[in-house]
Amino acid sequence: MPIAVFALSLAAFCIGTTEFIVSGILLGVSTDLGVSVPAAGLLVTGYAAGVAVGGPLLALLLSRFPLKPTILAVMVVFAIGQLLCALAPTYELLLGARLISACGHGVFFGVASVAITNLVPPEKRGSALSLLVGGITVANILGLPAGTAIGNAFGWRSTFVVIAVMAIISVVAVVFALPSQQKGEEEADAPLRLQAAQLFHQDVFFSYLAIAVIMIGQLAFSTFQVAILTEITGLEPIVMVPIFLLIGGAGAVTGIWLGGRGADWNRDLTILIVCAGQIVCFGILLISLHSAWAMAIMLFLTSAFGFGFSTPIQVRILHGARAAPRLAATMTSTAYNTGIAIGAAVGAALLTAGISYELLPATGIACSAAALLIAFISIRLARRPEPA
Repeated sequence: MPIAVFALSLAAFCIGTTEFIVSGILLGVSTDLGVSVPAAGLLVTGYAAGVAVGGPLLALLLSRFPLKPTILAVMVVFAIGQLLCALAPTYELLLGARLISACGHGVFFGVASVAITNLVPPEKRGSALSLLVGGITVANILGLPAGTAIGNAFGWRSTFVVIAVMAIISVVAVVFALPSQQKGEEEADAPLRLQAAQLFHQDVFFSYLAIAVIMIGQLAFSTFQVAILTEITGLEPIVMVPIFLLIGGAGAVTGIWLGGRGADWNRDLTILIVCAGQIVCFGILLISLHSAWAMAIMLFLTSAFGFGFSTPIQVRILHGARAAPRLAATMTSTAYNTGIAIGAAVGAALLTAGISYELLPATGIACSAAALLIAFISIRLARRPEPA
């Protein structure tokens, strides 16, 4: 596997870590900046909204630029954004710094996906892309618990400094490892009208909708999982909470692997099984929050089903949008982050309205059920015979 693939995976690790790290340092940010926990949770919403809106706009603006300079520019801006987060003296400036970091998030995954597919032969593209997705997975396994531990030990600002340093290292790695010109790079410059038309293929459109809906339920719970583990489950925050986050990360790795195998076996059936599994997991979470052992098991299973969803749904999108890989990959990030933004906001709104932490998993049940229905309808439509 080309070393450039691993360099891009490192960049994906940095981006994946910063998106969700607020859930790990939520209490510290809330206390230091004098805002409520639900308000601090909106930092996840702000970042996701920046990805959802800024990603497609920047993708259009940068569609004619070469891949390598685009990736480097995005990562430099991202690193600067992390340093601004570390220095932000107020909640408003922290939110603004998060938006700066978010601007290039969607563009990065769209452009990096194209770059990786150009680096390897067709028979190895799946493995190479799984390494890019693996960067996000490792962010959940190591980045979130490590960032949480660093924030608890040295203050939440130190977490952003460490992410900035890692981002700079990834920039240096990409400079030396990624070729300046790649075979097939011109394929990313397909006519915009053709690319846009691909996004309205029902396989693609309904897949985006299912992604957004299922992420609402996941983020309404996971944004506040550290607060739940600390205040409801009663875990010690400095050592035990990162361990439980690590368990969730292990579930994510398992889900990525099983989801990939399921996509090869039966892509559509795997999507339906994963959505149904999420309904069951969130249902059990409702009665597991007060037991440390039960929470450990359910965090593993919830993460496994959540990440098991990503590979088969992405395969479905790429199959439906074969003529627009760059834009389709960027819009996939938009779909995920639309759900993330809404989910974190829904969780914050429910808490502000007086709903207890114990009831947050109910949003996961409702949203997973809705995603299951959307996926089922889309799969049935795809199996209808073409009109004569």
